[in-house]
Amino acid sequence: MIELYESQRAMRNMRRAAMQRGVIAILDVGSSKIACLVLRFDGTDPSDDGIGSLAGQSGFRVIGAATTRSRGVRFGEIHAMGETERAIRTAVQAAQKMAGIRVDHVIACFSGADPRSYGLAGQVEVHGVNVDEQDVARVLSACDVPDYGHGREVMHAQPVNFALDHRSGLIDPRGQIGNELSCDMHMLTIDAQAIQNLAHCVKRCDLELAGIASSAYVSGAAALVEDEQELGAACIDMGGGSTGVSIFIKKHMIYADAVRMGGDHVTSDISMGLQVPMATAERIKTFYGGVVATGMDDREMIECGGETGDWEHDRRTVSRAELIGIMRPRVEEILEEVRVRLDAAGFDHLPSQQIVLTGGASQIPGLDGLASKILGQQVRLGRPLRVHGLPQAATGPGFASAVGLCLFAAHPQDEWWDFEIPVDRYPARSLKRAVQWFRDNW
Repeated sequence: MIELYESQRAMRNMRRAAMQRGVIAILDVGSSKIACLVLRFDGTDPSDDGIGSLAGQSGFRVIGAATTRSRGVRFGEIHAMGETERAIRTAVQAAQKMAGIRVDHVIACFSGADPRSYGLAGQVEVHGVNVDEQDVARVLSACDVPDYGHGREVMHAQPVNFALDHRSGLIDPRGQIGNELSCDMHMLTIDAQAIQNLAHCVKRCDLELAGIASSAYVSGAAALVEDEQELGAACIDMGGGSTGVSIFIKKHMIYADAVRMGGDHVTSDISMGLQVPMATAERIKTFYGGVVATGMDDREMIECGGETGDWEHDRRTVSRAELIGIMRPRVEEILEEVRVRLDAAGFDHLPSQQIVLTGGASQIPGLDGLASKILGQQVRLGRPLRVHGLPQAATGPGFASAVGLCLFAAHPQDEWWDFEIPVDRYPARSLKRAVQWFRDNW
């Protein structure tokens, strides 16, 4: 646990150093595309104010952007190191070329990797009259860390609520007067190998990893408006290989999970159902896809096309109704899985139950109507917030996690490792989980 704590702190320090130099790269490693954005900061370090303001005043602008087709990534996890490394290099080099500047530090996000959420609680007596930094550090270290299993890594550990004596719901208790300080913390653990592979891949590209984040978390930060983050909302980030689920309330993520299915599965269903190559299936899905059939769709014919040389086979047409008949069952299956995750998290007990769909696969026409039937809540489609300098091509829902990662880079929320926790105060139970990947990789 100590090594992990130190590794996350080291990444935080790298991020700070990169921001003082003025540029940092954002890397969204997805199953269908790898996106790289280069950010320039205007010299103000906004990390002092804790929770980030909206993108409009973030103190950065995008000066380079590039995407490339993802290779070697499946279900949001790296499967073929060499191919992923080439794809990352391609995206980073193109973004650097557009920005006209070399970048050494990247902050990366990825989905998948079997995320699991835990809610922890801790309580301490306040030493002085006022709560100070030291008290906050002590209450965080007093949180009872569960035995989250071998081969797993803590990705986020954020205090989401403080209570001082009988007043709960405090965002930041520092400076307030009281006797007993308690804290609720949200901890997200993921499969350790996924982080190790990503760290290794970034290192092989001659880049320094200055931070990692979960796609589900950063997508929610970008696609949910401030009121939704405050009152309670879920963000469903439908990517190519996996679908991220995150729940926010009081501006903090309190739950995250992932479904190992996404838009690529819909494409492969079309590919098998119509017996066409994946690239053709993707084109048909993008131009003609949908999940709600109307009477007109029987008459709208779609040319499958093909280069097999068999004239009859290449000239086939299918009706749009048939295409919808192939797509709808898979989309329903993904949404049913999402529903299981939301029910497990107790989402229906939140005061507000807004659901926001984002990610590339959320662009299927009619998806919001189908989602509100299956999830039984108000559903809207979310596009990421506007960020200065972002090219028009990168403003769609497929870029929610990349834009969210920009906000995360500029205004990371307080995490456990941002506080000077005295070594003798580490929870004894968590000491047994010494994590070595940072020492091995850096």
